[in-house]
Amino acid sequence: MARTKVFDEDLILDKAMNLFWEKGYNATSAQDLVDRLGISRSSLYDTYGDKHSLYVSALKKYRRDRIDDTIKAAETAEDVEQYLRDIFELVKNEAIQENHARGCFMVNSAVEMAPCDEEVAAIANSIMHDVEEAVCKAIERGQNQGVFSNEHSARSLARFLFNSLNGLRVTVKFDANKQAFDDIVNVCLSALKC
Repeated sequence: MARTKVFDEDLILDKAMNLFWEKGYNATSAQDLVDRLGISRSSLYDTYGDKHSLYVSALKKYRRDRIDDTIKAAETAEDVEQYLRDIFELVKNEAIQENHARGCFMVNSAVEMAPCDEEVAAIANSIMHDVEEAVCKAIERGQNQGVFSNEHSARSLARFLFNSLNGLRVTVKFDANKQAFDDIVNVCLSALKC
């Protein structure tokens, strides 16, 4: 007779995501997972499969919880400039408020795992493509409204902003200087007006 699970699978997945986010895939051991998640090794493997499957599930959860709303907001943002500023401010505020800046789980995953893991690379590429596309459409709306310059294509500007945002997500892992963040954000957004 199968035993009934006595834990919240979504909550456990949140804990796993946070552990992988803090330590990375390679530095997280099976024992780390058991200790942090508070479930037995057999429950862990019965529910989520192996460590890699859990990692992939955590990355997909990150997308659902953290990325999809940002993408949807691009479609409905009335003040496109403020929408873009809010994305940068979110990254900055997370870095300043956290005791241990973790950066972005997706960026961390892309740097650590994508070169050697096709499944993680596909998820990271999908996230990056979809965010770039949302930012591009927002910039196009801003250009059509006369808020942003047409000197550069919306696609070029979206790539520039997204690359800058990812760079900021790496920087927050080792430097939480608020003034430096403000400078980066202001210069990035000023590029839209040139």
